[in-house]
Amino acid sequence: MHRLLPISLGLMASFAVLVSPAQAVEGTLTLYTSQPNTDAQQSIDAFMQAYPDVKVTFVRDGTTKIMAKLEAELAAGSTPADVLLIADSVTMEGLKARDLLMAHPDADVSAYAAGVHDADKTWFGTKLITTGIMYNTAATMIPSSWADLLKDEAKGQLAMPSPLTSGAALIHTATLVDNLEAGWGYYEGLAANGAQASGGNGGVLKQVAGGEKLYGMVVDFLPIREKAKGAPVEFVFPEEGVSAISEPVAILASTQNPDAAKAFVDFLISKQGQELALSQGYLPAHPDVAVPAGFPDRSAIKVMPFDAAKALKEADANKARFAEIFGQ
Repeated sequence: MHRLLPISLGLMASFAVLVSPAQAVEGTLTLYTSQPNTDAQQSIDAFMQAYPDVKVTFVRDGTTKIMAKLEAELAAGSTPADVLLIADSVTMEGLKARDLLMAHPDADVSAYAAGVHDADKTWFGTKLITTGIMYNTAATMIPSSWADLLKDEAKGQLAMPSPLTSGAALIHTATLVDNLEAGWGYYEGLAANGAQASGGNGGVLKQVAGGEKLYGMVVDFLPIREKAKGAPVEFVFPEEGVSAISEPVAILASTQNPDAAKAFVDFLISKQGQELALSQGYLPAHPDVAVPAGFPDRSAIKVMPFDAAKALKEADANKARFAEIFGQ
């Protein structure tokens, strides 16, 4: 999904200092992930640099497909997967509710804000991919608030992904409904103002960058990346805050190598592991790690609270309500 940045030799070398005799682990580890192939390989290579006695292999597909594979294997009685790294925490909450995840109570999350990781330490956020507002530079109204999308200037000019097809959009919808004073009334207002909801984030980018629409709800890196390439777009982190998916990592309860699995999780959420995420063009979840080029200062990015367990329970009802409002 991202334009990948080269990892410096210095950064790679810094990963090697993570390991000490007390931390030494060995054996094999299998990762199931929805990360892009290059991202996944870079993450594994950096981990094995720090833990040379662990051999890691990975299976990569989209979250929906990788979960279908995992579910089929679990139904058959076993899976080779030890660690899962996917797009969203709601899916992780579903696995947690079925006792399919192993807790890692010793994981050091002291630097992180509440809500980035599961309070019971069964899954851990590895980055922040936020959803805010993009606009075409031809727009006369420059939005700074979610409420601005209800203005006359945005009438019939807003594109957004549908939570019926996009997991990130489902989390975004739940977040706005829970945090904006109007709740579902906000989405009723968008529908009345002619907002178009369909497909995923890529379609929104295409419509706004191409001038078909002037405004869009979209994940942050798409317009920021396209602006750097010369596209006539800007991205706004609204003043009320943004939603975020955290690409969480978790250990499967059935793992055959819990020590290596815990080390892998520790690596990803360590400051050094978060610097790897930065080098790949992501917004790290760790508050002490810098932001990628094109992003504002971290202090200007307000992430709205999100309850993954609540969102899991309400997922079907939220989809039904959205479909009713937008006639889908």
